[in-house]
Amino acid sequence: MVHRAAIVGAGHTRFGVLPEGPRALLGSAVRQALGSVDRAFEPSAVDRSYLASLGFGGWQIGNSSALLAEELGVPGLACVRVENACASGGFALHEAVHAIASGSADLVLVAGLEKMTDVSNARRRFWLGVSGDTEWERQAGLTFAGVYGLLASAYLDRYRLGREALAEVAVKNHENGALNPNAHFQKRIEREQALRSPRVADPLGLYDCCPVSDGAAAVLLASTETAKRYTDTPVYVDGIGAASDRLAVQERAELTGFEASRRAAETAFRSAGAERGSISFLEVHDCFTIAELLALEDLGFAGRGEAGALTLSGATRRDGRIPVNPDGGLKAKGHPIGATGVSQAYEVFHQLRGSAGPRQVPGARSALTHNVGGAGATCAVTIYSVG
Repeated sequence: MVHRAAIVGAGHTRFGVLPEGPRALLGSAVRQALGSVDRAFEPSAVDRSYLASLGFGGWQIGNSSALLAEELGVPGLACVRVENACASGGFALHEAVHAIASGSADLVLVAGLEKMTDVSNARRRFWLGVSGDTEWERQAGLTFAGVYGLLASAYLDRYRLGREALAEVAVKNHENGALNPNAHFQKRIEREQALRSPRVADPLGLYDCCPVSDGAAAVLLASTETAKRYTDTPVYVDGIGAASDRLAVQERAELTGFEASRRAAETAFRSAGAERGSISFLEVHDCFTIAELLALEDLGFAGRGEAGALTLSGATRRDGRIPVNPDGGLKAKGHPIGATGVSQAYEVFHQLRGSAGPRQVPGARSALTHNVGGAGATCAVTIYSVG
């Protein structure tokens, strides 16, 4: 028997430059997740837990997953730390769903955590570069932004495009982030600001890059057979997919798309039995603005080279035909690496229950999340609905 999974509770801290330490951030997200469940239950009912975290910078704890059991209040619980670069959260959710589907667990807690701002800029660059190829890319001095700058250059050159679509991604996501009380950046920007911002890694400017953030998020998943014990409005996980590619971008067949994203999406849609036209909105991994354009094409919502025109048409705005990143995305909400994929699930939980406040996507009934590791070396895609 295959047991379908559902999210029954979710918690989220503010993302940003935060004074709290990692334990406090994790505890806050876990308590919020447990407190959001509609009907009371004992934390001891949780069968398994997963902590998504790169273990960034200065707070490295070799056995950090044990913190999750402590903050849950169930010392002794089986806990697993999942580290898959920026896709850690998406892959932790993937493992939790499989645990429920196999029947080995009925109630699973997934949390994501990162404390990134307590180290020097040089140390941050080192840790962000860990998700890339060491032998060539890092030894040549290529930064994380530098890799995506190369991808953006290749994309704009191949399709004979300017930077306007990149700027529109930034404008749209900052507009959404301004409505999100948990977002790192809660301010709107104009397209000219984005176009004229200082260059970071040509052609990417300052407003093309997500911030370095602290934060945590948590979701509680149950099998559908027991989800109604905890809530009358569970959010179902209909399909999941995950894939990988060669670590070094120079070893791949192309620079204008991520094969891991395409494979993960096909698996997710096949397992969900869903069509792209049924999806109400997307949460995609926009660590840089070019990444959102690549995601739209890799996931099958735009043809090759067509994501720019789709974005400029307004279709990806919150009131558009296929809203993208209504929470502000990584670009404005922030990107505490381990927390990002779990944060996407938190947003889906509230959007599909109609509790997202001023950033609510009207009539949202289904969603897709897309969580990428590094520069496309790994990817997890998940499809959700409310029934």
